[in-house]
Amino acid sequence: MSTDAAQAAGSTTVPVDAVIVGAGFTGLAAALELASQGRSVRVIEREDLVGGLAASFDVSGRRLERFYHHWFSSDAEMIRLCESLGISHLLEAHETRTGLYYANSVYRLSAPLDVLRFAPLPLRDRIRLGLLALRARRVKHWRELESRTAEEWLVALGGRRVYEVVWRPLLEGKFGSYADQVGATWMWTKLHLRGGSRTRSGKETLYYIKGGCEALLDALRNRLESLGVDIRTGTPVEAVHTDGAGVSGVTAGGEFHPARQVLITTAPRLAAGLLDHEGADHPAVPELLRRWSAVDYLGNVCLVLENNRRLSDTYWLNVNDPDFPYVGVIEHTNLDRPERYAGKHVVYLSKYLPTDAELYRMSDDEVFAYSLPYIRRMFPGFDHTWVERYHVWRAEYAQPVITPHYTRVMPPVESGVRGLYLSGMAQVFPEDRGTNYAVRDGRRAGRLIADRLASASGSASASASGSGYGSGSGSGSAVASVSSSAHGSHDA
Repeated sequence: MSTDAAQAAGSTTVPVDAVIVGAGFTGLAAALELASQGRSVRVIEREDLVGGLAASFDVSGRRLERFYHHWFSSDAEMIRLCESLGISHLLEAHETRTGLYYANSVYRLSAPLDVLRFAPLPLRDRIRLGLLALRARRVKHWRELESRTAEEWLVALGGRRVYEVVWRPLLEGKFGSYADQVGATWMWTKLHLRGGSRTRSGKETLYYIKGGCEALLDALRNRLESLGVDIRTGTPVEAVHTDGAGVSGVTAGGEFHPARQVLITTAPRLAAGLLDHEGADHPAVPELLRRWSAVDYLGNVCLVLENNRRLSDTYWLNVNDPDFPYVGVIEHTNLDRPERYAGKHVVYLSKYLPTDAELYRMSDDEVFAYSLPYIRRMFPGFDHTWVERYHVWRAEYAQPVITPHYTRVMPPVESGVRGLYLSGMAQVFPEDRGTNYAVRDGRRAGRLIADRLASASGSASASASGSGYGSGSGSGSAVASVSSSAHGSHDA
């Protein structure tokens, strides 16, 4: 559908400087950056709630994220955002316990001495495992690893036996059939990040916000609306439109939303679907469709239990058992107090998988029934009567698959269509997906769009007024460094 046809097919809304597709942290952070510079912004979200994967549900009268969340001490963007919104007093530090489930036993791995007690490995390999993180930190830049797979690098660092016992099961549990294709940069980022959150004694400190992510999202939404941002939830975007000048707007909820700057914050393949129609006849669209469709993703199934007693004293339990259906067991109330959830002990069981996998396609009741024997095997004292309520959440696009030379596949933020941008978890590379990087890259995208608007306002004021969209588009060397850093060309 062309721009003219889109306008004719339904009503046209008030033009804005920028339309943002998606109200996760990336979209909201970009809106904050633009609105803070006086730009008019409309955020359109298909879900009824803002927050994306950080959206919440009710647990005994309290709100909790559908998918587990915490922050590291190195997550400076989230900490700064909380400070700017006046809610930094809600941030709480927690010293957590980490474990590993292997051969029907749970091993604690919270401190260096725990590694030396890890019985599945002989002493020599325990020492190798303990030194592996230190050796990994000698890598000064991720580009040193971009051509290597995680398997190649981890075997070189710690030896084959350490890889087979510790790392291969984790990679296969996380990435399935993609495990042998995962790039070393992905694993380096994980080791680098976790090392930065440990105290001098080697114990890990994580942060969580009192009231959960919803407390932060409420404060952020209030700030945005006070700046005049128009946030529309429960409104799926059906198409992005182009004309000879570039992007012209989107259709959503039966209305045409005109804007000469459009930022899409979904997975690239979903973004490609918004341009896959006859009216998107800009010459750059075919290449965009090819590139945006080239990033592979895994979905996620998350079973959340509300128990009347706790499973263990471990917060984060990695699963190194190929027969166990989940890759992680995260007991949230070993991070945040159960008293905040009416005494309930909340547990997430998480699995990354293709969306055509049997577990993903099961009904909620089937997922719960299927999981019970495995939980009982891991925790022999467990009984189904411990579970007072359960929830199953699914995400179709949860984890981009990071392969060697990923920068050749990763889409840039600024597309070949003038005024059209893409920013999401597939582009936070070399870091892995997370709310901290969503905020960072959202703000970068917002600054980039603001700079484009500013450079266009002087030279294209006549054409902007003629288009009726309230803003133009243009380019300028002043924003080259911003554009480059916004799509991953930066130091880790």
